[in-house]
Amino acid sequence: MAAKEKLAGPDEPAADDEVEASRAPLMEHLTELRTRLIWILGAVAVGFILCFSFAEWIYNVLLVPFEDAARQIRGEDLQLQLIFTGPLEFFFVKLKLALFGAIIVAFPMIAYQVWAFVRPGLYKNERLAFAPFLIASPILFATGVAFVYYFILPFVMGFALGQEQIGNEERSSIQLLPRVSEYLNLVTTLILAFGISFQLPVLLSLLGKVGIINSGQLIRFWKFALVGIAIFAGFVTPPDPISQIFLGAAMFGLYGLSILAVKLVEPKVEEG
Repeated sequence: MAAKEKLAGPDEPAADDEVEASRAPLMEHLTELRTRLIWILGAVAVGFILCFSFAEWIYNVLLVPFEDAARQIRGEDLQLQLIFTGPLEFFFVKLKLALFGAIIVAFPMIAYQVWAFVRPGLYKNERLAFAPFLIASPILFATGVAFVYYFILPFVMGFALGQEQIGNEERSSIQLLPRVSEYLNLVTTLILAFGISFQLPVLLSLLGKVGIINSGQLIRFWKFALVGIAIFAGFVTPPDPISQIFLGAAMFGLYGLSILAVKLVEPKVEEG
């Protein structure tokens, strides 16, 4: 039996038009996304070239807290040394430092491209609501970085240098000689840990703004928050108790600040 041809009904052209209409906005979004990604990758590439060109200078800037701590422990007769044990270790350290610096340098462009991509899908009141958080986020990240550079690193390195042993006729000398890669790993880990952790008020304020949480809940569950902060601090920091304690204390202080921030932005419940 010959197969019967299916005749097109009157609604089928309309259905095809609907599919094409839905496909067109999708292609426009994908094209715009590709453009935004190209701008982001271009900014990172330019930042990488710049940071790699000044990688040794940047590394020396990161050494300043270590040098200050060593000067206090060892005195003015400073003989600070870092070593590398592989032929290309310092070269790869500079590559890693350049990539890390490139992301930080390109962050304004990254944030702008992300915002430009999602902005058309937001109402005007939503855009106005997000604006304070977009300003507060980089400020808090920079505050976390400054906290690491001026306080945490000198304290941690001072503690490490305090474990040294001065040699004499009866005992050997024990001296700290960190590898260049180990020191960079310590610095970048602490910067990321504190920079991200300092976003806690922004995150909780956003959740409070949209009504997912409120200040009363944050106050009631502070004990659970303390446990979560301790676990998070132990996970993201280097395996030493000093940086974990400092990060945990800073985050708990930020948690208290977040309660006040949420109380200011949370939707007000009308009485009566």
